[in-house]
Amino acid sequence: MKRYWLLVILILASCHGGKKYHDEQPQISASSSELQEIVDFQKELNATFKDPKTSPLPDRLRKNFESLSFFTPDVSYRIMARFERTPEAEPFFMPTTTGDKTMEVVYGIAHFELNGEPHQLEIYQTPALMTQPQYKNYLFLPFSDETNGEETYGGGRYIDLTIPEGDSILIDFNKAYNPYCVYNKKYSCPLVPRQNYLRTKVRAGVKDFMKE
Repeated sequence: MKRYWLLVILILASCHGGKKYHDEQPQISASSSELQEIVDFQKELNATFKDPKTSPLPDRLRKNFESLSFFTPDVSYRIMARFERTPEAEPFFMPTTTGDKTMEVVYGIAHFELNGEPHQLEIYQTPALMTQPQYKNYLFLPFSDETNGEETYGGGRYIDLTIPEGDSILIDFNKAYNPYCVYNKKYSCPLVPRQNYLRTKVRAGVKDFMKE
């Protein structure tokens, strides 16, 4: 997974842990590529948090870090959404947790069904990243849902995406992760827009962080 907001910190010079105890993960069959992809994502994210060079955790939390807390992988939260591009959208400033702002543009709108109900989410592109070849196809999806403040972080979560070739886009909520400001207040994290609130529970991805 791209360390998107860490890069934004470096680019914009903005001041933008793991939970010790986590759910036991199920045994995953090597033939189940979708489930294995989710498990690999979790392992990669944990490795990032353990590494002092990449971890957002302060030293006092990182030294005893074992793993983030995740929901059990669930492929029903892998959604192939209809993707409506919005080429006429104008850039706007998205507020952050520190009072700063990041420039974003609505690249498109994802339309999909989740938990038996229709939903839609705006998906954003960051102009500051578009000049870098490795991020020219990067899209940013912040969202909030009815698990916030209970099982997940109250401010919502993020998902990294890639510009699709056609009119559909895969959204895997199992890859939802917390803003870095959850773990360390030195980071400045974009606030989830009100229009990206899902009126349902998304019990997938990273859970809330407890500073034990």
